[in-house]
Amino acid sequence: MSKFSKELEEILKTDPLGLLDVKPKASSIMSADQRLIASFQDINDFVREHGGEPTQSRDIKERKLFSRLKSLRESPEKAAALAEYDTFELLVDVKFPEPIEINSVDDILGDDALGLLGDDETDPNDIFRLTNVPKSIDMPDSIARRKPCKDFDLFENLFKLCHAGLASGKKKLRKFMGEQQIAVSNFFVLHGVLVYVAAMGEKEQKKGKLNARLRCIFENGTESNMLMRSLAAELYKGGSGRRVVNHIDGLFDGPKQVTEGDEATGYIYVLRSLSEDPQIKEIKDLHKIGFSSQPVQQRIQNAAQEPTYLMAGVKLITEFETYNFNPQKLENLLHTFFAESCLNLSVTDSKGNQHAPREWFIVPLDVIETAVQLLISGEIVNYRYDSQQQAIAAK
Repeated sequence: MSKFSKELEEILKTDPLGLLDVKPKASSIMSADQRLIASFQDINDFVREHGGEPTQSRDIKERKLFSRLKSLRESPEKAAALAEYDTFELLVDVKFPEPIEINSVDDILGDDALGLLGDDETDPNDIFRLTNVPKSIDMPDSIARRKPCKDFDLFENLFKLCHAGLASGKKKLRKFMGEQQIAVSNFFVLHGVLVYVAAMGEKEQKKGKLNARLRCIFENGTESNMLMRSLAAELYKGGSGRRVVNHIDGLFDGPKQVTEGDEATGYIYVLRSLSEDPQIKEIKDLHKIGFSSQPVQQRIQNAAQEPTYLMAGVKLITEFETYNFNPQKLENLLHTFFAESCLNLSVTDSKGNQHAPREWFIVPLDVIETAVQLLISGEIVNYRYDSQQQAIAAK
């Protein structure tokens, strides 16, 4: 055995080609520090190229760099880690907290920022006493439970008509996006069951959120007086909730019927670009919100020759005919609502002239539909569009 050990030692010593040296594999995965430095270098590159720091402009890339720089300035720890890379002194004004000198047990107790070590009113030796935990939790005035609907015969025919509309294609299902889409006379699909919003109580604002008590009728003959936000939470859970919309109305989600006295005033439409230009093709959720006084298919047949359509073909995503109001005003209001996400791009026409189309927005289709619904109901004044989260939020 000892002879074998000696031979093995000789082999290990006489390895002129280094075949027995095991080198650790280099990892291509960046550490958190490396990602932080790389993200800051993007900001340095922008300043170096443009001669100034990024602003809150309509250019998506610049706007992202602006938000990133703002976040770094609000984090003294990250700013300190980037000090040696701060070529243009972008983080020099960040205030760093003064280090607390710890020399005694009293210093440790005095530095208990999270209150984990007790205070004058808490016995630190009492392991059954909790700190930093709310003594009471606000509970709703009542908890909704389903019960038999005594007047279900008044609603039964509505459910039959809804099912018939879905079967014929006159109605369709759309993904539920938030409580803003909940309104009286609307149908939803909750956990596979059709539900009808028969009534809504007065809306109240609590902790910055609007809420109201609903009367919801279910197709299985039961009803519930659940809160609007509770219904929204259930519909939103897992992304399985659906709302029933009128296929003819398109963006309108209501039971309104057009009569002979109503005057058709035009069309509001949403388009998607078919451009092969990489800087356009790679933009996700890029939509054109426009108005036309003539049928949309007729209006867009020469899209490839018009700068307003980015000099390329387009696909009609959805449209609806408007009655009794100015659709151009509706279009302008939607453009204002989504102004922060307006596409900042120039296109060249067939004559070599430059154009900057202002009707293209980087906004998901479901969000556009929700904004139109809020606009029609008048509730849009209570909301704003968060371009960073690509979602509608309460003001």
